[in-house]
Amino acid sequence: MSKLDIRTEGDTHVVVTRRFAAPPERVYRAHIEPELIKQWMLGPDGWTMPICINEARPGGQIRFEWSDGDGNGFFLTGEYVELNPYSRIVHVERMHLPDPTPDNHVETQFEADGAGTLMTMRMTLPDTETRTAMLATGMEQGMAVSYDRLDDLTMASA
Repeated sequence: MSKLDIRTEGDTHVVVTRRFAAPPERVYRAHIEPELIKQWMLGPDGWTMPICINEARPGGQIRFEWSDGDGNGFFLTGEYVELNPYSRIVHVERMHLPDPTPDNHVETQFEADGAGTLMTMRMTLPDTETRTAMLATGMEQGMAVSYDRLDDLTMASA
């Protein structure tokens, strides 16, 4: 059973929660350091992230490119709005599939939860149709696998 919970809120929001065994500092770092991101944010097995540009500062650029090794792939671009070390990240992102999706405004919070972390990610999309299309991509499975990898990665660095 997955530790991931995805729910909708109102007409335009998706809220994702996940508990991690590691403290907030490690989980936060894994979200902003390119070498760590490339190890866990891969989605289903077999995918890689050959390009990971992540300028973790307000106004900094984001570009993640994924490949399945068979010539298929997609990418995400965005920019950071706000970073509060170890507790909060706010950014805007758009997927390119190949055309860019509307902006997804994402706020991710990291809260101490015993010896671990409760991560809450709140995505704000422009309308219900965009949210429905995003959820229909199968993102839940990819997120669940990626966050399991993140949990293993942050505990291994203990």
